Amino acid sequence: MRLSSFLAVFRPALPLILGLSLGCSLSLLMVSWTQGDTEDPCRDELAEGGLFLGKGEAHRGGRDGAGEEDFQPRIVPYHKDPTKPHKKVLRTRYIHTELGIRERLLAGVLTSRATLNTLAVAVNRTVAHHFHRTFFFTGLHSPKVPRGMTVIAHGDDRPVWLMYETVRHLHQHYGSEYDWFLLAQDDTYMQAGRLSELVGHLSAGQDLYMGRAEEFIGGEEKARYCHGGYGYLLSRSLLARLQPHLDTCRNDILSVRPDEWLGRCIIDYLGLSCVEVHQGMMYRYFELGKNADPEREDSLTFKNAFTVHPVSDPILMYRLHKRFSQIELEWTYQQIQDLQMQISNLSHLTPEGKAGITWPIGINSPFKPKTRFEVINWDYFTEDHIYSCTDGSPKCEMRGADRADVSAVLEVAVERLNKHYQPQLRFRKGRLLNGYRRFDPTRGMEYILDLALEAFTQKGHSQVIAKRVNLLRPLSAVEIIPMPYVTEATRVQVILPVTAQDQDYVGNFLDMYVTNTLDTHDNVLLTFLFIYDPFDAQRVSQTDVFAGVKSMIAEVEKRYGDVKIPWISVKTEVPSQVKLMDIISKKHPVDTLFFLSSVWTEVNADFLNRCRMNAISNWQVFFPIHFQEYNPAVIYRDQQPSAASTFASESLRDGHFDRHIFDEACFYNADYMSARTKMAADILENEELMETMDVYDIFVRYSGLHVFRAVEPALIQKYVRRACNPRFSEDIYHRCVISNLESLGSRSHLAMALFEQEQANST
Repeated sequence: MRLSSFLAVFRPALPLILGLSLGCSLSLLMVSWTQGDTEDPCRDELAEGGLFLGKGEAHRGGRDGAGEEDFQPRIVPYHKDPTKPHKKVLRTRYIHTELGIRERLLAGVLTSRATLNTLAVAVNRTVAHHFHRTFFFTGLHSPKVPRGMTVIAHGDDRPVWLMYETVRHLHQHYGSEYDWFLLAQDDTYMQAGRLSELVGHLSAGQDLYMGRAEEFIGGEEKARYCHGGYGYLLSRSLLARLQPHLDTCRNDILSVRPDEWLGRCIIDYLGLSCVEVHQGMMYRYFELGKNADPEREDSLTFKNAFTVHPVSDPILMYRLHKRFSQIELEWTYQQIQDLQMQISNLSHLTPEGKAGITWPIGINSPFKPKTRFEVINWDYFTEDHIYSCTDGSPKCEMRGADRADVSAVLEVAVERLNKHYQPQLRFRKGRLLNGYRRFDPTRGMEYILDLALEAFTQKGHSQVIAKRVNLLRPLSAVEIIPMPYVTEATRVQVILPVTAQDQDYVGNFLDMYVTNTLDTHDNVLLTFLFIYDPFDAQRVSQTDVFAGVKSMIAEVEKRYGDVKIPWISVKTEVPSQVKLMDIISKKHPVDTLFFLSSVWTEVNADFLNRCRMNAISNWQVFFPIHFQEYNPAVIYRDQQPSAASTFASESLRDGHFDRHIFDEACFYNADYMSARTKMAADILENEELMETMDVYDIFVRYSGLHVFRAVEPALIQKYVRRACNPRFSEDIYHRCVISNLESLGSRSHLAMALFEQEQANST
């Protein structure tokens, strides 16, 4: 569960850790504190029956495998021929392409038209997302393909033909991108993590055909093929050597079973047989009996299996996934306990000794501030209220993620107390007396809880006691979100809508634009959008309300001879963002990066670069939260602002980030056109929809892209009272009114202004 918005990247994968104020401490969930010497504290009991055959065999196999491949660096001398013209060296975009680094494992699942929407969907929902890439191969598929699955239809339902086309497709399209290929049937449950770990210990440069070895029909020869029901691994080099013989195998080898056909082809033309053990690594599998119950399977063969077969229906697939998830969780807890024991037993060898062990064992020690400005504050809370609010209020209601977080912490605290003290005592939660929490970026979210508990003895006696507990929700598994390639060299097309009421602010906008973009030769273009109301549009030939703005544009173009600032004139009663963007979008290429600005915005290079980096075509749009300065008449009143307030760092103290305005936006034209196309059907049903929505609403409802909304300190707006148009939707109008009110000043500034006004009235 994500604790709050600032934990969006740091995903707390581990559960809560509880410590008691009496000096004892509990570790992670099912792990108890253990102290003292053991026969072999560093021994990992999970190695028994695990991925490796055994410690000695595994190490010997690894050394032998390394010895077989004695790679030596080869120096390629560079000789420049002076008689030939110099050619520009073209570098690849990514370093792994230039170095020939490939992904480890691609999974291919053989399915059919009958099971594509049942078993194949179950495979996709359980383990497919744990592989780097997963494809589903079928002869023919139904007209409706399940969403979220990459399905490749070969056009023929014959099993051997499907296998032939699948192997050919993998080599042709992905033979140079992956080291290993896993082929399995859709009635196979797979442990993606264990299979990925297996190929991580195997040499990709060797021809390998690995799976469950089966005898051919008749059983006369020693060669074996890999059973398709349990999946099998093919190395990239084997696939490359097999490719020239596939057509011959298709014509010459007769077989009903596709896995047997592939095995015969590999044996006849490459001389390789299916193996279950290679370089000390074993391919582990489990044959599921008829009417078997996964919850009751407790053998080491089952627990250590990479694949399970046969899986008769999707429900059984989900039950297997649940069971194996529990097994992985138990193993993880056991590994944590072993590591904590090793740390405790080795701590006396450290300079600090036993006193240097931090709680919880293995977690970073709390952050130690060097100055008073680095102190992390504790937030006080109860079950219903929190006393540190985002809007500066002293007290606000506990709701949403905060309420769910506190409820989970209280539940875990009572659960761990019962587990620690039973059977002598049993606790039942009364109420939370005091709660404190803080986010330590070095370790996670820390909690201190004062609980009123009702304690019961074995004899039935009860008493209400107060107990303080410490808990920690540690940070682990920092999640790196992959993002497409972007560059800061992209041209930004600034769109500036201007109404008759806003033209007084255009001069300041142009001055900042010239200074920050034209003088620095930034790759930016500007387009004005003049919005006429019907009355002004009729009189434009006699009196143009935007004549002054157009003269300022002409002066800029005259000063910079190679700069052209176009403008577009629009007549409308309701200047909806969507209507205006429809006009702009048609006049620019689809790969244009738009920055939808306002006349109060101060454009600068820092923000433009972040606009380029945060707006990603077909992936993400960026809606910055600008910094709005407060009303100087309220902030300074009769005093003159200090000279230091002219600096950006100082001006940020006299304002706030306006979360209610969505006028500024960075997005690509192609993304807007795509979202606008999806909106067309709803407009036919409701013609007024365009006037009730802004660009932000369109991307949220119709685009399917990431809508990135973040504070932007480089985007500063001077104070202005916005003209709120009541003809817009109620939500847009309400946001505008709230923005005007909150931009007057902070609570302290408004309080001082009211105090001085009352003082003046009383005298």
